[in-house]
Amino acid sequence: MHTDPPSGQERPQGVLIPVMEFLGRHSPFDQMDPVHLEFLAKRLKLVFYAHDEEVTGPRAGPANRFFIIKQGRVLGEPLDADGNITSTAWELVPGECFPVGALMGRRPVRTRYRAAEDTFCFELDREDFHKLFRMSGEFQDFCTRRLASLLDKVRRQVQASAAAGLGGDTSLNITLGERVRRDPVTCPPGTPIRRVLQTMDDEHVGSVVVVDANHRPLGVFTLHDLLSRVSLPEVGLDEPIEAVMTPDPITLPPTAFAFEAAMLMASHGFHHLCIVERGRLTGVISERDLFSLQRVGLVNLSRAVGRAEDVATLARLGRDVHLLIGQMIAQGVRVDQITQIITLLNDQVTRRVIRLCLDDTDPELPEFTWLAFGSEGRQEQTLKTDQDNGILFLPREGMSVEEARQRLLPLAQRINQALDLCGFPLCKGNVMAGNPECCLSADEWRQRFTRWIDQGTPRHLLNASIYFDFRVLHGNQAAGEDLRTWLLEKTSQNSRFLRQMAENALRLRPPLGLFGDFKVTSGGSHPRSLDLKVNGATPIVDVARIYALAHQVPESNTARRLEACAGAGLMKREDVAAWLNAYHYIQLLRMRSHQDQAQAGQPLSNFINPERLDELEQRILKEAFRQVRKLQSRLALDYQL
Repeated sequence: MHTDPPSGQERPQGVLIPVMEFLGRHSPFDQMDPVHLEFLAKRLKLVFYAHDEEVTGPRAGPANRFFIIKQGRVLGEPLDADGNITSTAWELVPGECFPVGALMGRRPVRTRYRAAEDTFCFELDREDFHKLFRMSGEFQDFCTRRLASLLDKVRRQVQASAAAGLGGDTSLNITLGERVRRDPVTCPPGTPIRRVLQTMDDEHVGSVVVVDANHRPLGVFTLHDLLSRVSLPEVGLDEPIEAVMTPDPITLPPTAFAFEAAMLMASHGFHHLCIVERGRLTGVISERDLFSLQRVGLVNLSRAVGRAEDVATLARLGRDVHLLIGQMIAQGVRVDQITQIITLLNDQVTRRVIRLCLDDTDPELPEFTWLAFGSEGRQEQTLKTDQDNGILFLPREGMSVEEARQRLLPLAQRINQALDLCGFPLCKGNVMAGNPECCLSADEWRQRFTRWIDQGTPRHLLNASIYFDFRVLHGNQAAGEDLRTWLLEKTSQNSRFLRQMAENALRLRPPLGLFGDFKVTSGGSHPRSLDLKVNGATPIVDVARIYALAHQVPESNTARRLEACAGAGLMKREDVAAWLNAYHYIQLLRMRSHQDQAQAGQPLSNFINPERLDELEQRILKEAFRQVRKLQSRLALDYQL
């Protein structure tokens, strides 16, 4: 029944206040301009739906109303062309709205919406919906990027809180052009070192960029160069700066993001980076510019790992990784960027461990390639990670395969033990290079993959799936890429194997109950909890892997696999964006939970009690799980499961 004026009439001013107060408690309306919010409030009608009454459905024709639930609950039931329910219903609660996609596409809904109990909905006419869409940038953003918009709100809240405590802007998601706060200090290449040092002191800077007559950067001189290239070699201060500068500096354009600069600095071990536009220097960015928290710096930590002289030092540095990641989370850094940073540092630790172990080893050691599997192979590690690695080797001339393996196994086992001391626990499934089954020649790896692909049972493939995510960490990169090229050609041609992989991927379902509520554990060591890895992240990883193996996508990273499928026209870009937003939010919750557990001295786990999340976070997590369902539905449709 209608309790508001008929369509086309506006509400009296006094009636608007409680409506606007209600809207202001929910996204995206809480972000909208007051003028636009008033426009909306004036045109809403309040409609009552009795328990089990249909609100709208596919038979109603092109969607003509926008619904906002004020009180009660609405069930969304996906239907096929014959009107049969195709998957589990989900629940919408006060503050949630629908059906945005159908209104945007001017088409009928594909879902039947019905009242789960006596329910009141605010309703907006289709024409007014499109007027509001054109007027309000916030509303437009929400409609086109619903899940992303909610995630952005959470990130802004986290970042605002961090910035208030840290002072200044802490984001790595802005461009370098926005970050630079002063003109670069420069000098010509023939300038005497003495004058450059005086300029650095006068300007209170730690670096000077050496430029030519066209303002193109030729080199950089820093305080580190002063020590290593001037003071220690006792170079005269009247020598030209070009004799002691670091030549050919790495550059980025002003449109690059701060995160890209941070990763470059950490990868190459320097603290300053030149910003260049059309060949001309426009600015200099330092690590200090990028990170307001200086208790642990990414570049300093990266350098310390690369210079560590023993495993004990690396183990101590591992604790700093936890502190750095805590800073990143507080700064609102995107979770995919955080996992890349963790992977970068873990890669550096692993490579340093390998080099330290190689210092005292068999001089007749065969050439070998160190492979990372699983989350490290995908570059998606969180703070909770164990070892998944292997070796691909090439026997020396005159050396048998078995002799080569026996020479490598003691080294591999030392590396595995050292990594364990550095905070990477030994793999309970023994997927480690020190296991003879994971220390194989190139031909043996091909034979092993062939057995899985041509003869493997679903159970075998369940255990073998992480091997398909391999990445080279040390040694011959070409050997790893040759194996990948061979593997993708073989998997793409075996429909039986792909179907079995798809069946396995559909066994893990998002933890949503019959009416869209969370399906939590009933007992055990983690009561009333959700396993974010097994039932949230893993299904997305599994589906992305299958499409990569089916369509010869060489990427091992989940996001890049799905993006490559979108680029090849196999998936819609908007679908991929929604699936990746869901994946990244689940990963963010895992990361935050691990950080809290580490600070409390508790063992790290992937379980989380949803009751400890606020209302917005619960809403986003439910939507993320719905997106996982949609991705699995796509897989089931493609493989007719």
